[in-house]
Amino acid sequence: MKTKLFLITFCLLGYFSFAQEAGDIVGVWEPGHGKAKVKIDKIDDKFYGKIVWLKEPIDPATGEPKVDKNNPDESMQSAPLRGYRILKDFEYQGEGIWEEGTIYDPENGTSYSCIITMIDENTLDIRGYVGVKTFGRTDTWRRLTRKK
Repeated sequence: MKTKLFLITFCLLGYFSFAQEAGDIVGVWEPGHGKAKVKIDKIDDKFYGKIVWLKEPIDPATGEPKVDKNNPDESMQSAPLRGYRILKDFEYQGEGIWEEGTIYDPENGTSYSCIITMIDENTLDIRGYVGVKTFGRTDTWRRLTRKK
C-alpha cells in the first residue's frame, strides 16, 4: 500500500511540476530537419514565430541571401527567409496546446492550419494539416533558448 501511495504521489508531483502557461512557448526552437531556427514571441495575445537562423543562408544559384522564392504571391518572392514569420496567430488553449494559427512552409510555398503541443519544457510537436488534423504531418521541435 505504501508503495502505491508513493507512486501516485510521485506521478502527481511530476504532472504538476510541468504545468504549462501560455508564455512557456516563447524562445528559440529548432525544427526536426535542423535547417533553421525559429524564434517564437508573444505579440498582444497571440504567438508568432520567425526564422532567425538558416543552416544555408545563401542561395547557391544567386550568391545572395535566400528569399521566399516559392511563395505563390509574387510580391513576396523577394522577401528574405531570415526574419520571415512562418508561425502566425496562435492562441493558447490551455494544457500546453496552442491553436487557431498557421504554419508556412517556405520549401513549397504553402500555409497550413497548425496545432502546437508542448510535450515537455524543451519539446514541441508541430502538426500542420489541411482541413482535418488527422491527415496532417507532425514535426518535433527542440528548444534552444528560453524566453527572456
